[in-house]
Amino acid sequence: MPHEPAPLARVILIGGASGSGKSRLAEHSGLPLLRLDDFYRSGDDPALPRLPHGEVDWDHPGSWHLDQACAALEQLARTGRTEVPNYSISANGPDGTRMLELRGATRFVAEGVFVAEVAEAARTAGILEDAVCVRRPRLLTAVLRFVRDVREKRKPVPFLIRRGFLLARREGEILAHLRDAGFRAVSVRGIRRLLAA
Repeated sequence: MPHEPAPLARVILIGGASGSGKSRLAEHSGLPLLRLDDFYRSGDDPALPRLPHGEVDWDHPGSWHLDQACAALEQLARTGRTEVPNYSISANGPDGTRMLELRGATRFVAEGVFVAEVAEAARTAGILEDAVCVRRPRLLTAVLRFVRDVREKRKPVPFLIRRGFLLARREGEILAHLRDAGFRAVSVRGIRRLLAA
């Protein structure tokens, strides 16, 4: 049986709680970046999970297209390019697509709320270089998350406050899930060094 050809590039997965700084680290790495949050479902998708009071639970893996994200990861690693959705928070869904290309890079970064869900698929496909989780104090993460969400007008402030308390309660569970998926807890400085290597 023929062997799968070696990938053109391997991925560094960056995880962490919402607001931990994983997106900023990925953006400033200088490496091609696959934003896994672009694979969120549209706001009118009937498959979206709901919180007890009826609002969409955007922090539940069911609010996201796992299969599409895994396919894009492998296509980018093996062919050097993949088409990804442009998710617009204001439009509450994708508003088009864009082509992401490696342009000769042998490493790329993927980050997002549900990055733990793609780790095993990337490992099995032989395209995983490393999986790291941002290690940062919980209170600092909560403050940074709220400031970011208000600045970017992501949702109404009352929703952000409720979501902030929910995420703060879930943070330990989120980090444990990342560890179980094989992620190493690394400081912000350590992740910067890894990405610059």
